[in-house]
Amino acid sequence: MQDIFRIILYSAFSGITVFFGGLLSKYFKEKFKGNRKKSEILHFIIAFAGGILIAAIALVLVPHGLENLSLFLLILAFASGGIIFFLIDKKLEKSGSKLSQLLAMLLDFVPEAIALGALFATSEKTGILLAFFIGLQNLPESFNSYRDLIKTGFSVKKSLLILFILSFAGIIGALLGHLFLRDLPQVTSFLMVFASGGILYLIFQDIAPNVKLKRTWVPALGANLGFLIGMIGEKLIQ
Repeated sequence: MQDIFRIILYSAFSGITVFFGGLLSKYFKEKFKGNRKKSEILHFIIAFAGGILIAAIALVLVPHGLENLSLFLLILAFASGGIIFFLIDKKLEKSGSKLSQLLAMLLDFVPEAIALGALFATSEKTGILLAFFIGLQNLPESFNSYRDLIKTGFSVKKSLLILFILSFAGIIGALLGHLFLRDLPQVTSFLMVFASGGILYLIFQDIAPNVKLKRTWVPALGANLGFLIGMIGEKLIQ
């Protein structure tokens, strides 16, 4: 029962940042209106998300895959993650949907949350670190998702309500992972590497191209900060 309580606690933290990211985006939109500083902050946040995502891939997701998967399964998981995210991204672009950021957030949030729940049975410290990574990466992703929802025509209240409801996806995913996958490390590792393939595709397709801003070098430092925070988190649990 204690394990279940801790899983709910940490997955709730990783999920509530989905809602907080929306609130931050709302405040940002009202506070900064079309000036240079707004652009710098926005690009910094995008780069920070990229840094955190790379840290999650390099320090948590892929290492578990290398440890538990055969070469064939490792290749299959990583390649299928990248290809499936690519196909969904392509479909969204053809349909003209502006909700790609929201879908991208869910596509890496849900498998990671499932892996989080399963990991607690074998390595609580790694589970805590993964919860930390998921929470941090959800913050900038939901920041952008809120903007997409507003552009699509949703009201402020409805956009925040959608993000609030989605913030509970982490708890559901983590509990499912703990109850059904805790004794299946290969399946958990497959999910983690699958998410890595999709995340890496999104970094270079959607995140990195939007970081650069002319006549300023500040935004790109966000990626360094994001990765640094990832390294600090990894070091603290060792």
